Amino acid sequence: MKKYIVKKLLISIVTIVLVMTLNFVLIHIAPGDPTTILLGRNVANPELKAVLAAKYGLDKPLYVQYFRYFGQLLRGDLGDSIIFGRPVVEIIGEKLGPTLLLVGIASVVGLVLGTAAGIAAARKEGSVIDAVYSGGAYFLNAMPGFWLALMLIIVLAVKLGWFPSSGMEDVRAKYTGFRHVLDVAQHMFLPMLTLVLIDIPYYFRIAKSSVIQVNNEDYIMTYRAAGMSEKKIFRKYVLKNAILPVVTIFGITLAYLIAGVALIEIVFAWPGTGRVMLTAISQRDYPVLMGIYLIMSITVCVTMIIIDIIYAVLDPRIRY
Repeated sequence: MKKYIVKKLLISIVTIVLVMTLNFVLIHIAPGDPTTILLGRNVANPELKAVLAAKYGLDKPLYVQYFRYFGQLLRGDLGDSIIFGRPVVEIIGEKLGPTLLLVGIASVVGLVLGTAAGIAAARKEGSVIDAVYSGGAYFLNAMPGFWLALMLIIVLAVKLGWFPSSGMEDVRAKYTGFRHVLDVAQHMFLPMLTLVLIDIPYYFRIAKSSVIQVNNEDYIMTYRAAGMSEKKIFRKYVLKNAILPVVTIFGITLAYLIAGVALIEIVFAWPGTGRVMLTAISQRDYPVLMGIYLIMSITVCVTMIIIDIIYAVLDPRIRY
């Protein structure tokens, strides 16, 4: 097991370096640059532009900039934001917590609800329950995330007034203690619900198809022929084997949410990394973009390592 974990760690480190390199190249060769943004698009002053480029090291060849940035990373320095003029670590540190809170809870809730619905539909294949759950999953899968978010705001926030429509907390009330936690939960409900409804169809399809596939395996048929009860067959053999693909999808979906939650955060004005990332893209703030993508890649790799370990625990054959 130790060798298995070490192998996965080494693969993750290589993956992070490759992703960082690819992001660095793509960001720097994309049209536009920070000096143009700082000066203004209508200001044509080559001398001032050259001074700004030299200040931020943008006048050096790309490979020199890359190795300089890589050296900073080895010292734990993500650099300073060109637009905000603050350390990137501080900017991301302020916004990463709300994003991870929202994505983490939404992912777990979506996993539980989607998997439970998929298992129930598979065990009652062809029944009314299967038709209702499958139809609901296809309906949710067809809805764009931003449209679903807007509809939830209109119905649950504007029309019914049950939940706040934006932000993470009521800044005017200045709640403390448990009331503050409750306030954050109320503000988080709508964006979390949006992400959960987006996630459910993925888990539903995988869980349902996996349970049906395992149910049709020859060894399951043998257990039934031997007179073993359906509950015991499902609990001891079907569920354990069918849950493996769901675990994989959880890791992939979590990685997607961390990277793709930006639009939902903007719709609900959630103070996460989404708005900072889009601002950095529009302003060509290279250090902030690189820092966000680096954190994302590390988070994804750590998540996949945990998923691989869970996989190995559930199925010991994988370790070999």
